[in-house]
Amino acid sequence: MSDQQFSRRRFLGSMMAMAGSSAAPFAMNLAAMSNAVAADVSGYKALVCLFMVGGNDHYNTVLATDPTSWNEYQKLRYSVETDSIALRAAGTSGGVLPIAPNTPQAGRSFALHPQLGAMKTLFDSGRAAVVSNVGTLIQPTTLAQYKANSVPLPSKLFSHNDQQSTWQSCKPEGATFGWGGRMGDLLSAGNANANFTCVSAAGNAVFVSGKWVRQYQVSSAGAVPIKNLSGALFGSSVNPLRAIVTGNSGNLLEQEHSGVLNRAINTQAVLSTAMVPAGSGGVPEPGNYVNPNNGISMVNPLAKQLQTVARIIAARGTLGLSRQVFYVTLPGCDTHDGQRSLQADNMAKLAHALAYWDNIMGSLMGVNMRNNVTLFTASDFGRTLVSNGDGTDHGWGSHHFVVGGAVKGKNIYGTFPTIGLGHGADVGYGALLPSVSVEQYGATLGAWFGLSPTELVDVFPNLVNHSVRNLGFMA
Repeated sequence: MSDQQFSRRRFLGSMMAMAGSSAAPFAMNLAAMSNAVAADVSGYKALVCLFMVGGNDHYNTVLATDPTSWNEYQKLRYSVETDSIALRAAGTSGGVLPIAPNTPQAGRSFALHPQLGAMKTLFDSGRAAVVSNVGTLIQPTTLAQYKANSVPLPSKLFSHNDQQSTWQSCKPEGATFGWGGRMGDLLSAGNANANFTCVSAAGNAVFVSGKWVRQYQVSSAGAVPIKNLSGALFGSSVNPLRAIVTGNSGNLLEQEHSGVLNRAINTQAVLSTAMVPAGSGGVPEPGNYVNPNNGISMVNPLAKQLQTVARIIAARGTLGLSRQVFYVTLPGCDTHDGQRSLQADNMAKLAHALAYWDNIMGSLMGVNMRNNVTLFTASDFGRTLVSNGDGTDHGWGSHHFVVGGAVKGKNIYGTFPTIGLGHGADVGYGALLPSVSVEQYGATLGAWFGLSPTELVDVFPNLVNHSVRNLGFMA
């Protein structure tokens, strides 16, 4: 291939990525067809990744409350500057909320953040589970191996950009496709319209970018049109810009560009027509949540994103879809400062959004979709157990939630780590060496989603390093 041909292909690939809503290229269809036999695309299923941006403090999200753990937690979350960032004990005003897993862990007891009342309800009802100490790993790693750097480790640990990318793609910053997108690549053959296989309601995300499937980005207003291509321009009765950029040309590059834009325009029109409306007659509004720090009722952006996802899922029949992957975010989880108030607000948003989501999935346009849709949380990393004064610093492993009717709920999966310093999973200041890899976590979801064992290794190359490839939290 000549340099000129290579440059042209790179340019065209970039144009298609920017279009977002363009039709899938021929190569994608060939790849999807080749995997259709192995993949199970019967019925409808969707995965929703809820990414808590900044590194959620897992120590104040899911807590060990047995006396030994609680005493260490209280001691290490104390600081001279702020007195304490530790939460209050269960049974006290504003205290943590006890949960009782179906499978006990000897000598341990557990609770959730005081603002996670709705999550406790989901957990107790069996529609939510906790997966403990999940993080980026290349292979199972001991503390001695980590300290000696004697095994491969994820690149640039504790870096926001790199760990966000590694969580979403199993590769550091600069990755061009994520594991949600790769699942879409392999399962999109079951979709009549592959453009809506991978959808982000939170802007550009590597998680929902595939090798062939392009992510489709939407907002709470629905399908996002290409700017300045609709309506009159400069008082003209027609839009000359649209005619120029989408018209026929004898130039091959201009032809390709025109094709991309026409497909993007057509796809936007399809979704705009099919997408179920918000509010009366469609997907109900989520209502406001109450900020626990000031008592003010406010719009919850996370709940609005989930409403948008629900509106697209409700159009699955019209769009001819059997598998979809979605991406939403909860920003503001980098709590170096103001830990107590910032995380309380984040947890209130999370609880409100998930209660709304569970209710909507229970009767989406009159259909119970809980068993068909699984939501899971992710984040850059966990945080340190030791307080930095008014917050916490970057960690590694973290606890996460999985929500849905197909979840084997009311359980904590994985051995919950020791609370304290100097134990076998402490890499410093209470930052946790993960005991469960992101790839094991994702592969468990992928198996439920319909991927074969061979396809799971394709999506998660490091899965071959793990003897346990399914954590068992999905039915």
